[in-house]
Amino acid sequence: MTCREFIDFLIDYFEDDLSAREKAEFDRHLAQCPDCTTYLKSYEETITLGNAAFADPDAPVLSNVPEALVQAILASRQRNM
Repeated sequence: MTCREFIDFLIDYFEDDLSAREKAEFDRHLAQCPDCTTYLKSYEETITLGNAAFADPDAPVLSNVPEALVQAILASRQRNM
């Protein structure tokens, strides 16, 4: 497995949608590639932070968040409803 293939399989890895053979190849590559190990950790942290950021949709907005960003997020939510 190449690093590119590793990245292509990330979503399937997290959704536990890899076959046993694919998972073995994924894990083998991960054991040999420090760059992909770092990338995987960063990806996991991003997922964790994203989930935490949206855990409470009614939480107050921090005072240092730019108003334009708040309005863009609210507009996006309206379009996705």
